[in-house]
Amino acid sequence: MEFTNIFRRAFNPIKPVKIGEAQRHAKRALARRFSFSNTVFIVTLIFLFLPLFVLIVYSFNGSTSMNWTGFSLRWYQRLLTERGLWTAFRNSIIIALTSAATATVIGTIGAIGVNWYRFKLRGYVQTISFLPMILPEIIIGVSLSIFFAGIGIPLGLFTIYAAHTTFNLPFVFLLVMARLDEFDFSIIEAAADLGASEKETLFKVTLPICKPGIISGFLTAVTLSLEDFVITFFVSGPGSSTLPVFIYSAITKKGGITPLISALSVVMILGTVVLSIVLRKFLKYIAAK
Repeated sequence: MEFTNIFRRAFNPIKPVKIGEAQRHAKRALARRFSFSNTVFIVTLIFLFLPLFVLIVYSFNGSTSMNWTGFSLRWYQRLLTERGLWTAFRNSIIIALTSAATATVIGTIGAIGVNWYRFKLRGYVQTISFLPMILPEIIIGVSLSIFFAGIGIPLGLFTIYAAHTTFNLPFVFLLVMARLDEFDFSIIEAAADLGASEKETLFKVTLPICKPGIISGFLTAVTLSLEDFVITFFVSGPGSSTLPVFIYSAITKKGGITPLISALSVVMILGTVVLSIVLRKFLKYIAAK
């Protein structure tokens, strides 16, 4: 009898094991992990960040060539003594802050005026204000260079400041207009009913509500000004180069990217990441108030 039971167990077909709900979810998650969209996403990330990784690695190379000769901090030490670099950096900061502040003031006033008042050329003003955003930068740079030469203004820091203010205006205008589109104008009517003048309403009601858009516009203008090369290249003069123009000049003179430029790029990447994190938290705090 025992032999019969053993024989039946040995030759009976194996019953399929029922897959539980947890196992089915695990299989689906595994399939999603290796799906086509995830694969494309990973390949894209590698394609974007691999050059940055190579740049960071070779910024610590002791040699000027692409042959690795050993770990060294000599290029980061040289950054501290490169006078032309710090002059270009100072020019970039001055132009970025001043042009962004000017563009923010003009763009905010323009957005409030276009949003508040109805006049014949309102649509025309809105269309013209977006042209610097739509046109290619090389056209803007050549046009401004011809304009400054035609009216006799020598190329220098002032022409760079004027050019950066011009192409920053549409971005500030757009961000403030987006904030005003969500504006509840019953607040304006309530302020007028309580006896507030138009000036008091502007400074005590409208501008505080538009503060997130104004700050976002200013920070966007600073970022665009710091990284601009094409327009700056056409409107800069002797001794007025910004950091992007300085980097381009260093690359063209030495026939390629040197470890000094790689070290500078690494510092700029780290600075950008830290600044982005700080400003993101700051904007969240402003928007929540």
